[in-house]
Amino acid sequence: MAGIATFLLFALALLFPALSAADCLPITEARQHVGEDKCITGKVLRVKQGNRGVTFFDFCEDFRVCPFTVVVFPHDLRGIGDVRQLQNKVIEVHGPVKEYDGRAEIVLQQLRQLSGEAARIPPLPKNYDVENKGHYSAGKFSLPKPKHPASKKRQTAKLPIEIPNDSDSVESPGPPQ
Repeated sequence: MAGIATFLLFALALLFPALSAADCLPITEARQHVGEDKCITGKVLRVKQGNRGVTFFDFCEDFRVCPFTVVVFPHDLRGIGDVRQLQNKVIEVHGPVKEYDGRAEIVLQQLRQLSGEAARIPPLPKNYDVENKGHYSAGKFSLPKPKHPASKKRQTAKLPIEIPNDSDSVESPGPPQ
């Protein structure tokens, strides 16, 4: 009977995400829960790209003094979607709270870590180049390269068929006498 009640509560939480928002902590309390799986909520002021295509969600005007951030690595973006759409929205992100560089963070790896309005972001555009730090690129056309470089076949030197004899050559007039 307890299993059915747990299942019903879980189903209600999925159907009504606003009810589960009460379980989410504000970004200011995230640091006290490092090492725990938690839900953190806050308004994303900026979605920006860092070095090597890493995406960060800024919840404060000055990110250097902000107590919490969300990090998305480039290889995870395709499975999550267009996270740029989350700018200026209140999000709920679930996951293990980690400490990095003096602040709490959650690494966003899957779309299911987001709940509420944030869980309905569109997929990345087809021409979105994750490796190019958020810039669109149609790519560059190049022919496929062979697996092994082609080696030139050695050929024997071809000699002329007739070799003139020295005796057949025209004699040059010698020095004047």
